[in-house]
Amino acid sequence: MKITKLAAIDVGSNAIRLLVNTIYDDGTHRTFNKTSLVRAPVRLGYDAFVAEHVSDENLTRLIKALKAFRLLMDVHEIQDYRAFATSAMREVSNGEEVVQRIKDEADIDLQIIDGETEGNIIFETELKSYVTDSKNYLYVDVGGGSTECTLLAHGKVITTKSFPVGTVRWLHDKVGADFLEKEVKPWVVENCKPYESIELLGSGGNINHIFKQSGSKPGKPLSYNYLFKQLKILKGLSFEDRLTLYNMKTDRADVVIPALEIYVSIMKFAGSKKIHVPKIGLSDGIIQFMYHHNKYW
Repeated sequence: MKITKLAAIDVGSNAIRLLVNTIYDDGTHRTFNKTSLVRAPVRLGYDAFVAEHVSDENLTRLIKALKAFRLLMDVHEIQDYRAFATSAMREVSNGEEVVQRIKDEADIDLQIIDGETEGNIIFETELKSYVTDSKNYLYVDVGGGSTECTLLAHGKVITTKSFPVGTVRWLHDKVGADFLEKEVKPWVVENCKPYESIELLGSGGNINHIFKQSGSKPGKPLSYNYLFKQLKILKGLSFEDRLTLYNMKTDRADVVIPALEIYVSIMKFAGSKKIHVPKIGLSDGIIQFMYHHNKYW
């Protein structure tokens, strides 16, 4: 049996993640095993969307986290890795300096990718297994700095769009409901209108948390009414109550509300009654992309 160990690092606006994956290949079947997933609450969103540069404090924290990731990758004896940065790092003025510091001090080669590349990588995941030719879907990935929307019909990608609206950006009043109405709604309505019915595919840490809290079985979608109700409940709770009653991390309890605002609004624009929540993300896509395109078997 061929055993391959790969790692993916996702430097996002709200947190950074390291995924270590072990792939087993017996010549007939390949199994992707999530060996380790580590999340560090280094929030770069404020730096990007308000200050427009990575602060010395956050750069120090980022480098410390990535040094730890490098050590963990060594312990796991990974064969290869990729490290990608998304929305926040796309917008800071000192991005190239940050990338070089990370290379020099943490020995990590970090690449800053655009929204289209981010979406393409995510489509390397098991997302395909959720898509059937008989249904139409709007894939929505809500991050800290951007929201990626992709329309799928007849099992194919019809169109895709990246919007600069995300949870951290929303928290700092850089965008809000008016942006959704003016920028996101026209695109969603125009592109979804030709199709009789649309179901959402939701991606991101916040929708994954809501799905987990719902107690729903894997593969069962959440309804629009359920998401709308959760939004109303959470908006009525204090930050502290969200931590204790919903067992949220501190860097989840504030962004979950804007995330639900975005999901609920897009469901309404698309006339969708269901949202499927396959537990996938950029890290999963990076692993699949590496394995299939670099041919480690």
